[in-house]
Amino acid sequence: MWALTLWNEGSPSLQWGVVISVSLLAAVVDVAWRRIPNLLVGPIWVGGLVWAAWLGGPPALGDAFVAGVMLATPYILLFLFAGGGAGDAKLMGAIGTWLGLVNGTVALFCVSLAGIVVGIAFALAKKRLRTVWANLAGERWRLLLLAFGPGRWRVMQDPLVGGDLLKMPYGVAIFAGVCAAAAGVLLWRA
Repeated sequence: MWALTLWNEGSPSLQWGVVISVSLLAAVVDVAWRRIPNLLVGPIWVGGLVWAAWLGGPPALGDAFVAGVMLATPYILLFLFAGGGAGDAKLMGAIGTWLGLVNGTVALFCVSLAGIVVGIAFALAKKRLRTVWANLAGERWRLLLLAFGPGRWRVMQDPLVGGDLLKMPYGVAIFAGVCAAAAGVLLWRA
């Protein structure tokens, strides 16, 4: 089955080594400059596709490409609708090209959990946890009203509780999630 190509034929140490190194560098850059540059992510994305093609031909290239799209998609949606960073989406896509579908799914799950934990810790550190919870509760109803309610445009323009959005450097959560995923997968394979 082609979906297991990078799982069966890959080199786990190399794959996870590249992904952990890049996500660490991205986290440091994200904390310092609040962005993840294309100069970092682009070569990693292309390198993952080239490595997969060299490793297993078209099936591995397909595995890498689909994983890249799968890992990037939730973060593209966050970028489009919730104020997430485009660099986060591109970084997750690049991670997917190196890991493939199986490892990429584990990484996506772990990064999502790490995002929740790091987000709560960040809100606590900024003394804004109550505001964040209020906004999350309000967003649930805003989305329902936006989708099904009669006053769609008015709902979109309602301000958030507490004014401005609290934005955290999500590269830290990506790094933490990737490390957790690598530990889990490498222990599982041992």
